Amino acid sequence: MSGSGTTASDDPLQIAVWRLRSRGCWTDAAALLAPHAASAGLTLQRASLLVERCLFTGAGWADAEDALRAAEAAARDDDERGAAACERGQLAYASTVLGVRDRADEARAALGRAAALLAPDAAGRPLLDFRRGLVAEHLADSAQAARAAYHRAHAGALAQGDTLLTSFTWRHLAALALRDGELAEARQGFTESLRIREELGYLIGTAPALAALADTEPEPEASRLRTEAARLFRLLGGVPTWLADQLAPPAPAA
Repeated sequence: MSGSGTTASDDPLQIAVWRLRSRGCWTDAAALLAPHAASAGLTLQRASLLVERCLFTGAGWADAEDALRAAEAAARDDDERGAAACERGQLAYASTVLGVRDRADEARAALGRAAALLAPDAAGRPLLDFRRGLVAEHLADSAQAARAAYHRAHAGALAQGDTLLTSFTWRHLAALALRDGELAEARQGFTESLRIREELGYLIGTAPALAALADTEPEPEASRLRTEAARLFRLLGGVPTWLADQLAPPAPAA
């Protein structure tokens, strides 16, 4: 598992993991992988699930750290060590951007280590490029560097057929376009991101996609999209937690 991609296999285990993950049941998905500690790939997949849980819920940090240490210990080659370093960087990024603990330096160092370990054509390279874009945008406030990283990630995800990662790159490129006042470009990107997530059944990511698209639409469509996003947000128990402020109803006029 790439950390933000689906599986195309007919493996019943992977199908079950995807169904749980796509509904925000990361702990249950990780539990399915726990008996497979002998597999470095599945150990890393388990860690990536628990890292993703931290970003979406702001909880479970100790479990993610334990799983990540196990993945780092199990890594046997540069690709696996690079993928583990990429997850380490993502966990540090999540801690920083959610205000849990400032680990920005650790995030940069881990992603830099991943870049040194992963070959340019490695399967994990598009995800790494995407995460370096996140750090550039949200920790370094460098829109130019973020855009370049997202474009590399987008091209790589398309080449590798990582459809869900493509939904993430569409979304973040659209957010930068919106920031620059490019409304039509932003609307296209958010629309593509939402379409992919709905087609894949990635329920946990659909509410953010709806809310993002609403920011580019006129009324009454904007309100309809936000209402649907709020419904899904409540259905999933208030996850992702960082969406709560965006979906809060406007304060009444004084």
